[in-house]
Amino acid sequence: MGINILGMGKYLPEQKLTNDDFSKFVDTGDEWIRSRTGIVERRMAGWEPTWYMGKTAAIRALEDAGVDASQVGLIISCTVTPDFLTPSMASIIQYEIGAQNAAAFDLNAACSGFVYAVDTARRFLETDDSLKYVLVVTNEALSRFVDFKDRSTCVLFGDGAAAALVEKSDKLFASYLASDGSGARSLFARNVAVAPEVAVESDFDDGFPEKPRHQLYQNGKEVYKFATAALPRSFDRAAEKAGVTKDDISYFIPHQANIRIIETAAKKMDVPMEKFIITLQRYGNTSCVSIPLALCEAIEAGTVRRGMKIALVGFGAGLTCGAVIMEY
Repeated sequence: MGINILGMGKYLPEQKLTNDDFSKFVDTGDEWIRSRTGIVERRMAGWEPTWYMGKTAAIRALEDAGVDASQVGLIISCTVTPDFLTPSMASIIQYEIGAQNAAAFDLNAACSGFVYAVDTARRFLETDDSLKYVLVVTNEALSRFVDFKDRSTCVLFGDGAAAALVEKSDKLFASYLASDGSGARSLFARNVAVAPEVAVESDFDDGFPEKPRHQLYQNGKEVYKFATAALPRSFDRAAEKAGVTKDDISYFIPHQANIRIIETAAKKMDVPMEKFIITLQRYGNTSCVSIPLALCEAIEAGTVRRGMKIALVGFGAGLTCGAVIMEY
């Protein structure tokens, strides 16, 4: 059993930060950023909470599908930047859109989140005959934990949201999900500190590099090494399950982390860059939002059309990776 994407929606904060804007507070500039990442500008959430961006994208996906929120049976919200430790973003979104009949939970697989969530949605639809629609929402406010004194990371990330409403279908679908926890220390942001009033002093070393609480740490070389191998491997594993080859795929929609990662992976796969949907020049790395955001825009532009076979490939913190091959 596969799935059918009935509708998609997106939300992008109004505030933009261009490459030149970063030169005002870190030693960098447009040429340095553009040549190393392919990014030109990115959106930054100001007043918008993570859930608000997700809610708006969700409403637009429902409108695109022509489905009332009351018909949604499950909401999966993907994020690494929730506004609260509890409740979940999914629960807040459920109330805000009026999906009173839906179960709701958050999923954190970092930049692979949409791939994981789409596969999770398919499994729920396959095993529950009473479930008609699943709403997958991705929403990130990465600017809230980026270290704006670290030029190697702060220029990479952006904020936004995208959502997809899916139903069960007999269309082609195959997936591959994986994780390599040995790379967890290569890309992370810590949670809240232990309450100092009751904390017991300890010399315990968790093995993670020192970084101020809540700020993002990235070992660029290790992440690059993982991503350039994970992208082609994830596609190959999913393609083997689906019984297709790279030549059967109309478009590849990868996680939009860095143009060099995508170019290197494309070369390994012997696939022309023209078959990759790229939006990172406008939005930077939006974590789990990047794949559905790129897909949404490709559908709106008429680039991705019904009947096409597409490959969604994610990789990110965890370290996680995965691919979904499906017919749109």
